[in-house]
This record gives sequence, structure tokens and C-alpha cells, in this order.
Amino acid sequence: MSVDISSLSLEDKVKLLAGIGCFGAGCSRRVPGAAGETRTVGGLPAIVMTDGPSGIRVEPNPFRRWPATAFPVPTMLASTWNPELVEAVGRAMGEEARDYGIDVFLAPGMNIHRHPLCGRNFEYFSEDPLLTGKIAAAYIRGVQSVGVGATAKHFVANDQETNRHVIDTIVDERALREIYLKPFEIVVKEARPWAIMSSYNKLNGKYTSQNPWLLTKVLREEWGFDGVVMSDWGAGDNPIEQVKAGNDLIMPGGDNVVSRLMDAVKRGELSEDEVNRSAARVIELVKRSLTYKGHKPSNTPNLSEHAKVAYEAAAEGIVLLKNARETLPLRPGTRVALFGTGQVETMRGGLGSGHTHPNHFINILDGLRGSELKVDEELSSIYVNYVKERRGEDYLCALYYEEAYAEPLQQDILTEGQVGEFARRNDVAIIVISRTSGEGWDRKAVKGDYYLTDSERRLIEMVSRQFHALGKGVVAILNIPAPIEVATWRDLVDAILLVWLPGQEAGRVIADALVGKVNPSGKLPTTFPRDWSDVPAAKSAECYPGVPQDNPRAVRYCEGIYVGYRYYDKYNVEPAYEFGFGLSYTRFEYRNLTVAKSEDIVKVSFDVVNVGKYPGKEVAQVYVKAPQGTVDKPIQELKAFRKTRLLNPGEAERIELTINVKDLASFNASRGLWIVDAGEYEVRVGSSSRDIHLTGRFTVDKTIEFKP
Repeated sequence: MSVDISSLSLEDKVKLLAGIGCFGAGCSRRVPGAAGETRTVGGLPAIVMTDGPSGIRVEPNPFRRWPATAFPVPTMLASTWNPELVEAVGRAMGEEARDYGIDVFLAPGMNIHRHPLCGRNFEYFSEDPLLTGKIAAAYIRGVQSVGVGATAKHFVANDQETNRHVIDTIVDERALREIYLKPFEIVVKEARPWAIMSSYNKLNGKYTSQNPWLLTKVLREEWGFDGVVMSDWGAGDNPIEQVKAGNDLIMPGGDNVVSRLMDAVKRGELSEDEVNRSAARVIELVKRSLTYKGHKPSNTPNLSEHAKVAYEAAAEGIVLLKNARETLPLRPGTRVALFGTGQVETMRGGLGSGHTHPNHFINILDGLRGSELKVDEELSSIYVNYVKERRGEDYLCALYYEEAYAEPLQQDILTEGQVGEFARRNDVAIIVISRTSGEGWDRKAVKGDYYLTDSERRLIEMVSRQFHALGKGVVAILNIPAPIEVATWRDLVDAILLVWLPGQEAGRVIADALVGKVNPSGKLPTTFPRDWSDVPAAKSAECYPGVPQDNPRAVRYCEGIYVGYRYYDKYNVEPAYEFGFGLSYTRFEYRNLTVAKSEDIVKVSFDVVNVGKYPGKEVAQVYVKAPQGTVDKPIQELKAFRKTRLLNPGEAERIELTINVKDLASFNASRGLWIVDAGEYEVRVGSSSRDIHLTGRFTVDKTIEFKP
């Protein structure tokens, strides 16, 4: 049946603007356990939406489960710096959505890592808008390549969880446009998402879902977005203002929303033209859906093939932070003493809308057991039994397949003498440090979260003392959602492997990285500060009111554009590990840089050569240092990047990248213009933001100005 706006009554059109009115999972009649659906109106079928972003989340019920692949969290996807691989991840997610009858995927999250304590940072990609935008665009292209819609969220400046429903984010227009809006602009222009989700928070005094400047002027008029804007579940306080502002679909909606909108039309507070505008967009969304096209879900996604994609994504997202004296990779047959409850309490993902329900999960202990390493089973059994006694079998089952969280357990459960005995009979120690976080709360700069607990510190000190006394190595595995403090204890260990929250294949990928079957090629998408006090947002409660008891009503982005590496570079603050950092088991050299500028494009070309002894991949990063002009500038900004193919020892790859001259612009808020200043620009090519190997220059002859 053909349905268009003219065939619907006013009441039906208004009903299209509100969902069925249910919070949380289990809000779909067609797919019980999904996040929600639209209404069946005038011959239009309901379309089903479900959460992400680490895989399809459909909550099980007593009668049925919808198992889905648990992929690495988005921060780990960004650590791959590999858009092609992330697009394959998105495609696999889209296929699982399609096979379960899901029409719209409520992902990816694209908020900026403004500081390391946001509880949902694991759901987001990076502190940098370019990296965020490029990886998110690839993710969206992948999902939508199979006919499932993707939803870029949370639009915009929802960069903390504390009081997220009411917090007023105070941020200047330059920072908004250069940092927080930029990744959304990239995905709108490069990936054309079917939907964008407005956020909970206010923006400079007005709820984002009720903000016409944001949703109409910027999103639609400036960027040309032609899809649906939906609200986050329960966002805002006035559905009439939401529709007028350009928020088309109010979720979860409900009959009370329909009544309020109908009354507003009758009173003349909301025009029928405004209703028609949003209803037409929702109709187009429904018509694009697989449900409208008659698709019959198979309910049999190819989970075995998608497990391979999840493994590959995790393998490329592991970041090697330290490797003194070539401690890694380990030789086959190495006797391993595995310390810490994280070997069994391995975290695959975060909590809240980002959790998943896989059909299998491999913890670190089991992954090492299945590898070429020899695990000290007596030692590991101490931790396994301790966890089971303290947590119970049900907890581990929930941790692996559902959703579970508990306060960290004591880690120094062994005596110094016991650790010494395990040091004598093993070749290397591996210590697992685990953390998780989730929707609805922010992490804290306290022991057991951003800082190590006293028991974790004592464990590391004991293991380091005993193993180093015998000339044996110590490896730390960080199974964490976001940065923790490492500067005060990293000298106690010889190698640090950052594995983030790596999804269902966790143990297998980690074991393969330890023995060199996987050569770590991930790079940090976010800075590891030396201490929380070094983070610009930590300077005052006004800049980061992160204590829920304070009941903050506003947060001011005091640092402006100086987020992440932009801040550490500008103010000469030494991080623990800089943006873009990541080691390899091999070594790379950069050679033969050429920089050529035409009228609109800068072409940057160079060679990356593997001069080490292992095959590996390298992420080449191009930063540009602009001349100081009409506004203050960062020292440098990421403008392009490329991950090489797998290079064998002695092999080279010629990298060719282009930068649009307009992408060098800064926003002058007082004039309302983007400006590319005339002058000399420096191209800085490196393996991290602070490890620059090649530099070149080009000149912009005259200042370029253009409107948003």
C-alpha cells in the first residue's frame, strides 16, 4: 500500500511523531526486548529500533534469546585507526539487525572524550573530531549497506553522565563548531545517516531536542541533513517545542505526547505545516526500512563469521604502551604466572545501552589456556576459586553473557612468599587490571576507578619485586573502558598491553598478542594524562561538576577548543601517553615526504618502511601547524591518517593523503565565519602527536573566508 502525507489524518500524522511509550528494553511488540518502535499508522508498519553500539542489544525474555556478536567497544574500534575494518564491523552489526527484524540501530555514539571520566566514553570514539567523524562515518556506512538505518548520537555536547537529563552545557560557538559539532558534520556529509538522536542535555540554556538553531539552522540548513531527528528516550520537557525545533520523532513517546501535540495544533500553538514536515520525514524513514519493503527476518545471523570480524577488530585495536627489553612477544612454551581476578572477571564491554548478549565469551584465562603458553594452573585456580566464592557462579554467567557489575575485589590475596614461589617456577608474570563503566554514571578520580586500589598497587609491587629479583619479566594487561592513572606504577612493569573492552573474543585475541600472532598496531584515540589534575576539565567544579551529590545544573567548557592533545600541546603539559601513541613489535621508518598544494587541495605523500624483524601495520598520522592569525590556534591538529597494509620486514608502502584547504579553517565566532589564514603551514607526519618523523611546508597566499 502506498502511503504519503496527504493520505493521513491529522491525528495519524501526530501519532507518527510519538513512539509507543515504553522505557527500556522490551519496548517493541514485534521484537520483544528491543528498545522501541514507531506506531502502526494508516497502513504504515511499525519499525523497530534497538540499542548498540558494541553489537545488537535485544534483551532476552523467559521464552527467547536474541544472541548477537559482542564487538569491541567503539573506543577500541577507533584505536584501530582503520575505517575499512570499522566499516566491516558496521556491516556485520547491520546484518545481525536485519536478520532479527531490526530496522534502525541506535548507534554510533559520537560524543567527544572531553575528559577521561565520562561513564560512556567507551561508547564514543575519540577526543579528536576528525578521528571520531571518520571512524563513525565508516561504521554508519557499514550498518546502512545492508538496509538498516544508523543513528548518530547524542547531538550534541552530552560529554558527561552526571545529571545528563538536565545539565546545561555552556560552550562557546567556536568550540562547538570546531570540536563537538565537527564529527557530526563529517558523518552527515560522508555517510548520510538515516537518523540523528538529539541529546538529553541543554545547550547554552535550551534543551538540544528543543533547539531550532541546532536542529534546523545548523543540521539541516547548513549541513543538508535530510533524515529524521529523534529524541533520546524521555529527553526534553516540551514536545511542542521539540517538533517546532525540528525534532521529528519523540521517543519513547506515548499517548500523553500525542494528546499534548493535538491540543497544541487546536490552540494554534503548533501549526499543521510543522506537523506535516516532521511526519513526512518519519514516513520516509519507514519507507526506507526493510520492514516496509516486506523483509522477513531469518532469525539466524551468521554469528560464526561475525566472530571473525570481532576478533580482527580487537586484534587491530590493542595498543602496546610499553615493551622494555623486548619482553613481548613471548616464546611458545613460556611458563606464565597469571595474577589478578581480571583473568576470570574479564570485561568484554560496558554497561547500560552499550552491553551485549553474545552466544560465547572467552576470558583471559581461557584464552591463554588455549594458546601456546603454559599457564600456572595452581595460581590461576586460586583466583578462580576466590572470585566464585566472593561473587558466585551466577555473577560470572551474567558478566559473560548479560550485564553485571560489582565493586572491585581485593587483588593481593597472596603472600610475598607465595608470589616468590610462583616466580621461581614461571618465566614471566602477567597482571590483569580490570575496570568497567556504563550509562547513567560517571567514573571517579578515586582509588578503584581512575587510580589503582591499594591492593592492586601492592600486588604489582610484590610481583615486580619477586620476578625482577630473578631477572624475569612482568607484563600488565589493562582491561579498561578509558584511561586510568599509570605514571606512578608503570616503571614497576616491563610491558603494558592496553586491551580496552575487547568484546567476546577477548581472551583469544590477548593470548595471540602476547605470543606475537597478533602484532599490536593500535594507537591511542585519547590522551592518557599523567594525573587527573592535569586534565583541563579538572581545574574547577564549574568545568567538571562530576560529583553527583553536588547536583550540578550546569557545566562550563572552560577549556574551549583545547580538548585532549590540543590542550597538552598548547600548554606544554606532559601526558603519560600522548594521543596517537602505540608501539609495535617491529619498527617503522618514514621517508621521502612530498607536499604539493593546488588551489583547493594539499597532497601529502611519503613512504612507511618496516625496518624491524616482524610483520606489522603502522598508523601514519598527518598533523598541520597553522600560522597564528585572527584567532588563537592549537599547536597542531590532526588532518589526515592512514593505516598501512601488513608490511613484512623490509617492505615499504607509499602513503598518499589529501587535505582540503577549507578543512584548515578556524571559526571566528565574532564574525560568524570560517577563516583559513594566509601564511605558511607546516605539515607534520608522525607515528603519534608527539613523535613526528617528517615535516614539510606549504603556503596559503591569501586569506579564505566562508560562511558555515
